[in-house]
Amino acid sequence: MHYKRAKGILSAKNRMNIYRGCTHGCIYCDSRSEIYNMDHEFEDVEVKENALELLKKAIHSKKEKCIIGTGAMTDPYLPLEKELEYVRKSLKLIDRYGFGFTCITKSDLVLRDLDLLKSINNKSRAVVQMTMTTYDEELCRILEPNVSTTFERFKALKKLNEENIPTVVWMTPILPFINDNKDNIKGIVEYCSEANVYGIICFEMGLTLREGNREHFYSKLDEHFPGIKEKYIRTYGDSYVLPSKRNSQLMKLFKRKTRENGILNDSDMIFEYLNKFPKKDIQAKLF
Repeated sequence: MHYKRAKGILSAKNRMNIYRGCTHGCIYCDSRSEIYNMDHEFEDVEVKENALELLKKAIHSKKEKCIIGTGAMTDPYLPLEKELEYVRKSLKLIDRYGFGFTCITKSDLVLRDLDLLKSINNKSRAVVQMTMTTYDEELCRILEPNVSTTFERFKALKKLNEENIPTVVWMTPILPFINDNKDNIKGIVEYCSEANVYGIICFEMGLTLREGNREHFYSKLDEHFPGIKEKYIRTYGDSYVLPSKRNSQLMKLFKRKTRENGILNDSDMIFEYLNKFPKKDIQAKLF
C-alpha cells in the first residue's frame, strides 16, 4: 500500500475510485490491463490520501444531488479498508449532504457500513451491487481467492434485503470451459431469488482479455487448470471478446430463470435505476 495525492475524485458520471489496485486476486481481473496505465504493482494498492477532501469539495460544487458510485475499477471493500475506513468516511459525507450511493463489491465487509447505507437509503437511495460469478465454492476460491466466497456474498445480500437495502448482482465474467454451465447459472439465479435482488446484470456469457490481464489469466490457468490455456488460444487467439460457445443456450436459461423468479434482467433498465436520483423529499410532501 502507498499514498498518492489526487487532483480529482469524481468522474463526469459521478463515479469515484478511492483505491487503485487490488489484493482480492481474481484471476480474470480486467483492471490489470495495461490500457489503464497503472504505474505501480497491482497488489501495491494506491490510496488517494486526499480523497475525502476532494469528495467534500465535489459535493459542494454540485448543483443537483446525484447517486455517487464506486467500485467499477477497484473494489472499495479491500482488506485495508477495515483500518483506513476511507469508504466509510465517504459514506458519512454522502449521508450528511443527502446524496445517493451505489457500489460494486465482492466483499461482505460492506455490511460493516449497514448503518450508513440505511440512513442514505432513507433519504435518497443506496444500492449495493455484488459480483457473483461462480456458484461452486471450491471453484470460487480458485477464481476469486482472497475475497468473500459466493455463499458469503449470498448471505450478505440476504442481510441487506432484510434491512431494506436494494441490491443488484453482476453475473460476469462467466469463463469459457470453466464455469459456463447450466448448474452455475441456475445456482447463482437461485441465490439471487432467495436474496430478493432487484436485478442481475449479464451482457453475455464469456469474458474479455487485454494485454496485462491476459498474461496473468493464462498463468493462473496453467497453475490451476492444466491444458485449458491452450484451448483458449486455439479457440480465441488474441481476441478481446471471448464468448462462451454455450452463450446462446445459457443466455436463454438466464432470461427464463430470472423471469420465473421476478428478477429484472434488462441491463439498461437496471442502469437507469442505479443512476437516477429519487425525489423522495418531493414524494413525501405530495403524500
